[in-house]
Amino acid sequence: MKKIIYTSLFILCLGFASCEDFLDRTPISNMNEDDFYQSDANTELLINAAYATLHELYGPQSLMSYFGELMSDNVITQNVILAAAERRQFQDGKVTANNITLKGYWDTYYTSLYRVNNALSRLPADAKASQAGLRFLRALYYFDMIRAWDNVALVTTPLSIEEAYKVALSSSDKVYEQIIVDLKFAIENLKEKGDESLSAGVPTKGAAKTLLGKVYLTKKNKTEAATILRDVVTSGKYSLVSYADLWDLKKKNSNESIFEIQYRGGANNPYSLYWSYFTPYENGEVTAWGYGDNQVSNDLWNAYESSDIRRDLSIASYEKGVKNDKGEVTLTTFRYAIKWKDENAALDNDRHEMGDNNFIVLRYADVLLMLAEATGETSHLNEVRDRVGLPLYGSPEYPTSLYGTVALAIEHERQVEFALEFHRFFDLKRTDRAIDVMKASSKKSEFDTNNLYLPIPQAVLDQNPNLIKQNPGY
Repeated sequence: MKKIIYTSLFILCLGFASCEDFLDRTPISNMNEDDFYQSDANTELLINAAYATLHELYGPQSLMSYFGELMSDNVITQNVILAAAERRQFQDGKVTANNITLKGYWDTYYTSLYRVNNALSRLPADAKASQAGLRFLRALYYFDMIRAWDNVALVTTPLSIEEAYKVALSSSDKVYEQIIVDLKFAIENLKEKGDESLSAGVPTKGAAKTLLGKVYLTKKNKTEAATILRDVVTSGKYSLVSYADLWDLKKKNSNESIFEIQYRGGANNPYSLYWSYFTPYENGEVTAWGYGDNQVSNDLWNAYESSDIRRDLSIASYEKGVKNDKGEVTLTTFRYAIKWKDENAALDNDRHEMGDNNFIVLRYADVLLMLAEATGETSHLNEVRDRVGLPLYGSPEYPTSLYGTVALAIEHERQVEFALEFHRFFDLKRTDRAIDVMKASSKKSEFDTNNLYLPIPQAVLDQNPNLIKQNPGY
């Protein structure tokens, strides 16, 4: 196991400022494990390794991307190569237990949890802020997992993937208990946004409170959600910025950003791939290497009000003649995400754009709309609409004929405000609207309650058939 740890640390530290002198140190292969962890600098490598997993967990082909967007009415996949059939299972809401991509997601989360738990086990008792950041990550990872799988194995000590296979699944209530405990510890010990000692990308009190608010809202504890979310609002640490500024490469980590995953464009850096993967599968038309993932559906395109500037700041389109099997050419419209546009990104050896775009996991508009959902107070909804110059809810100009209740108005606002940001299917599940919306969508998905969760990977069941049972319907 030690060899795996050290190899992973070497790979993950590449591109991180705190790892720049890595090669000047005593070779870790010459150290024993106890010596390695005696060094503060090497302990910092463990922390960096834990944070580095965010790039994979929230990447363009991550569980968050496919479950949050591809399973929703927002997007379809245009991808016709490699594991396209497996991706289409997510698109159609018919993921099987033998889906290799699904197994990869499960393993990635437990690898990430191993790194978090390993770093936590090595930190001194008085390193409260570092512990708090790691426990925020653990809470985030388990929150994502439990929303996707319902029951998962709760592991809070450093177990490898193989060891985690042997752990029985815990009830969702037990996992939520741990999530809440971790977030309360994080709130107590993290620093506030704006603290000069904070590095970009490190979670803050506001991030932990926002995530806890989302956890409470998901558990239908609206009173608790409203209380903690109001704390974020009244802290004065966050505000809405221009919608265009959210995606401006020169304006990262804005006043609206609450938790943001950091990337740095260019070779040998932790660069992002959203711009390559979310552009159409038409090499050279938009980017050098478009992958065709998460292409915008008609449902999402039509959800925008005619004067909503967010549409053209989120989505672009182009038309191309496509030849069918009879040789007939039809003009086809392709629509794709431009929130992560980086037209100046250099290409790697596979012609992927090495993007400089960060990924925002939590932002202030989310706080306002969750607070509206928890309380029914439309003032928070209207703050978000006012930012982009749209008619306020309750005014004669508001499209009440389409969104006649506060709940539907919030659902609509979240769809267009957070379009393509990995929120949509989670939002529909939380409000018990997923089945109705998906059946009415252009996908005509044959959803039932079993489709709201993914199957446990078959390989995991095979490792431990006595302690792990498959989710209903699979």
